[in-house]
Amino acid sequence: MKNLFLSFFFFSSLLLGCKTSSNPGTATGGATGGATATAGAAPSTSASASSGTDAALAENPFYEMRIYYAAPGKLEDLSARFRNNTTRIFAKHGMVNIGYWIPIENPENKLIYMLAYPSRQARDESWKNFSSDPEWQAVAKASEANGKLVTKVETLYLEATDYSPALKLESKSPPRTFELRTYTASPGNIENLHARFREHTLKLFEKHGMTNIGYWRPTDRDKETKKDMLVYLLAHKDKAAGEASFSAFRADPVWVEAKKASEVKGGGSLTTKVESVYMLPTDYSPIK
Repeated sequence: MKNLFLSFFFFSSLLLGCKTSSNPGTATGGATGGATATAGAAPSTSASASSGTDAALAENPFYEMRIYYAAPGKLEDLSARFRNNTTRIFAKHGMVNIGYWIPIENPENKLIYMLAYPSRQARDESWKNFSSDPEWQAVAKASEANGKLVTKVETLYLEATDYSPALKLESKSPPRTFELRTYTASPGNIENLHARFREHTLKLFEKHGMTNIGYWRPTDRDKETKKDMLVYLLAHKDKAAGEASFSAFRADPVWVEAKKASEVKGGGSLTTKVESVYMLPTDYSPIK
């Protein structure tokens, strides 16, 4: 009997030891404890990365849209230079890479991209340092051994409108199709146009399946010369989906009424020119 009791006591101790070693709260932890710790850490890491990106964007409210016109037959070489070197060197000098796109219909060999900075002064300093960086100079020289890659560059300084959603550098799979839209307001109607977007248009875009990425107005040197301009970016599943969404939007009675009321207030059409460019993100674009 005594031996039976001792055997029972020994077996119970073993079971208790196993339960103790598998407790997630122990320092070593077993399989259960490890999985719990990993699951707990993953959201924190993801949240930190997201918070870091959001913070970086919040700290860089000065935007620049740049349009490069590649030399004939050089668009792929230009993209390769951005992919392999330029975006990294931009970041090295404090520039925030927002997005890089190629128009779907692209007879002029355009590459369109957007950067962000803390201010105009910071922008100028970053570009000065970038241009004088020996690494960039070597990259530029090597890439242009057989001729210049770019024939023309256009730039536009921008700031977000008060109704623009917070910019998120989301990379979707499969990549989305983006639409860059540029409006020129009729004389005296830019604020009426902003009011219509603020109070009606954004909500109706979302209603009809479009994703509002960002809305900007010219600033700094472009503030006066392009004061009647509104630039914004939408995302769609693809071009066909974008066109279908706009067709449904334009036929929506709520939009028809809002448009009519805004034009009565503005004394006619609020725009004199509307430009739309459907674009695909490059493989190195932070936003897709």
